[in-house]
Amino acid sequence: MHRFVALCAVVVALSVAAVGRAAEPFVKNVVFILSDDHRYDFMHFHPRCPKWLETPAMDRMAAEGAHVANAFVSTSLCSPSRASILTGLYMHHHKVVDNQHPVRPGVTFFPQYLQKAGVQTAFIGKWHMGHDNDDPRPGFDYWASFKGQGTYFDPELNVNGKHVQLKGYNTDVLTKVAMDWLADGRDKSKPFFMYLSYKAVHYPFVPAPRHAGMYADKPIDWPETRGRTEQNYRTQPNWVRERRYSIHGIDHMETGPFDKDPVPDLDALYHQYAETVHGLDENLGKLMAYLDSSGLAKDTLVIYMGDNGFHLGEHGFYDKRDAFETSMRVPMLAWAPGHIKPGTVVTPMVQNIDIAPTVMDAMGVAAPESAKFDGRSFLPLLRGETVADWRDHILYEYHWEWNFPATPTLFAIRTDRYKYVYYHGTWDIDSLHDLQTDPDERHNLIQVPAYQKLATKLRDQMFKELEASGALDVPVRPPHGDRLGQRKLPE
Repeated sequence: MHRFVALCAVVVALSVAAVGRAAEPFVKNVVFILSDDHRYDFMHFHPRCPKWLETPAMDRMAAEGAHVANAFVSTSLCSPSRASILTGLYMHHHKVVDNQHPVRPGVTFFPQYLQKAGVQTAFIGKWHMGHDNDDPRPGFDYWASFKGQGTYFDPELNVNGKHVQLKGYNTDVLTKVAMDWLADGRDKSKPFFMYLSYKAVHYPFVPAPRHAGMYADKPIDWPETRGRTEQNYRTQPNWVRERRYSIHGIDHMETGPFDKDPVPDLDALYHQYAETVHGLDENLGKLMAYLDSSGLAKDTLVIYMGDNGFHLGEHGFYDKRDAFETSMRVPMLAWAPGHIKPGTVVTPMVQNIDIAPTVMDAMGVAAPESAKFDGRSFLPLLRGETVADWRDHILYEYHWEWNFPATPTLFAIRTDRYKYVYYHGTWDIDSLHDLQTDPDERHNLIQVPAYQKLATKLRDQMFKELEASGALDVPVRPPHGDRLGQRKLPE
């Protein structure tokens, strides 16, 4: 018996030792900041951004650090994307397939590896995996979160197991909690990893009172694909046209029965979105100012990204989920004064599955062999290095949800120029887009004879990789509470 106990102690010691310092760290500390529903192009410096939108903090991050110009998620939905960030895994591996699923037992969050290497960790803000559960999760020494989507005002936070009601605008509240932890809540003798996860700018968009109406009179350059014209839909799959009149379609928003918060004025929706983004940026600026004034900036890497994109009229849509660019593409910035060359632009394609290995790489923490991330570290790209074997394509997946039925199950492969999308379970055509000649994805080339060979090549490559990875074993679960007024299965 004593030998067995001793052997167990050795095994535990070895497993902990397996996670340690791999090399000289790039930085001592990392702050990872995640927003919700923030489009890749709603940053003032971006050429596609409305020029009246002010985002000085994001502009500063890009000017003094790096803009990861081609950042994507592997699933454009809150919970699956967040699970991919925390695990470095595709959705079909972590199994968080919708906004109700919690992470399955046995899945490890990368901050657990950081803890074993002596890094102090904190999670602040929106978790949203296991919808109504705000209990502290593994991997974090400090925890301050709320249930589900939370509220834009006066959020109740679970702070290390104790519920606390805080007053104010959610984005402001979370920033203050983060700065208080940095100032007084951590062990300053240890390196730290802080994960700050904002509710903003999640739909329905609610700006801070001080920003409400600040953009109300600004002109809107609506995308050409917003219109009902035959030119916009002639070559698109049927479900694209139909979605504009269904849930998550702009022609459904005013009168449809599915939305609890219908917005009759699409102009107001657009302006409120911009005002909410501005408030988010203001809080990024506060945090950067604190890092500057406290002296932490010189030892800290700050990574900012969105959990998914968001349509604002494109193809007649609002929301995300699909594989169009404004859904699957996200903003990503990296700021580390003295470590990243100012004005760096990273053009290779990066995904949310790359965050886990990148943070660990930046902190000099080696992952155990059992980690098996689907992503890889893009730290060399932030350093300005050329990586010859970097990926030349990305994969994307989305599984149909019974309570949001307008978007089908789909799989996609995207290269630097082309995107092929397969729609599963619909009597419909697939999609092929040339992103170089048609960046708005207005013209589907899937039935053009000259592109048949390319479509077949991309389709075969995509399915070969998906099958090898186990992505074709699609999980199905029964509904729990039907928003459409139909049956409810017993618990």
